[in-house]
Amino acid sequence: MSSRSERDKAKQLQEKCQSVLNALLRDEDNKYCVDCDSKGPRWASWNIGVFLCIRCAGIHRNLGVHISKVKSVNLDSWTPEQVVSLQQMGNSRARAVYEANLPDNFRRPQNDSSLESFIRAKYEHKKYIAREWVPPQLPKVDWEKEIEEEMEKQRRKKKTGE
Repeated sequence: MSSRSERDKAKQLQEKCQSVLNALLRDEDNKYCVDCDSKGPRWASWNIGVFLCIRCAGIHRNLGVHISKVKSVNLDSWTPEQVVSLQQMGNSRARAVYEANLPDNFRRPQNDSSLESFIRAKYEHKKYIAREWVPPQLPKVDWEKEIEEEMEKQRRKKKTGE
């Protein structure tokens, strides 16, 4: 069984992840699903770094985890590395990468089967990807250290009666 301070640290880490995710969703580029343009995405593919609506999240799940790793923004637990992946990419950068070679007259599909075909072409077959793009290495993130320092500050404040 973990100690209370470990549980508190884990809780604060989740709160920080959730706070960053919510801030990312307020960003203009992330207010719409990266694939179909639906308003208010609540899902994300953290390895691709994009925000999705529930319908596109289901299609991404069908691609398999070797292509897309999907989580609910609100219902699932997140690691700092997963959140940083979304910070680094985001929907507008992902479109610039994965849709670099879309035809000028392209219109986003709306029905389920053509939407799935588009998503498969985009991420599985990389049909429209920018040829020069190289996925970035994820930086090592140490939010736990920040949280520990913050908790220690709070403990000292309580001790001194501030």
